[in-house]
Amino acid sequence: MPSASQIRALIVDDQASIRQVLASHMAALGFKGVVQRKDGKEALDYLETNPIHLVISDFNMPGMDGLALLEAVRSNPKTAKLAFIILTGEANAGLVQKAVAAGVNNFLAKPYTVAKLKETLEKVFGPIR
Repeated sequence: MPSASQIRALIVDDQASIRQVLASHMAALGFKGVVQRKDGKEALDYLETNPIHLVISDFNMPGMDGLALLEAVRSNPKTAKLAFIILTGEANAGLVQKAVAAGVNNFLAKPYTVAKLKETLEKVFGPIR
């Protein structure tokens, strides 16, 4: 059972308000090592030199979207085993199929509650304390 405070997470979303809300919800669950980036390119740059356990990425972002970020993370041996959750407001079966094929660990649909966030995280990490 991992401690939330020991899981380092990277939130990737082009909307600052979404990043802030998600970061505050994660803090409420006990996460302490949460960093934020505004797009896939910034996220990849960060991952090159910073150890992370979890990426939560929006699907729709300009430039590099969440699916392209997932594919880049999975293709790099250094980051391939990171837990990856896609945050999306879309109910798109094609996206789900592509993300599953690319190795996504889970999805979090917007809007969500803190309870749903916790449930999603626990499906990836097991019970979080």
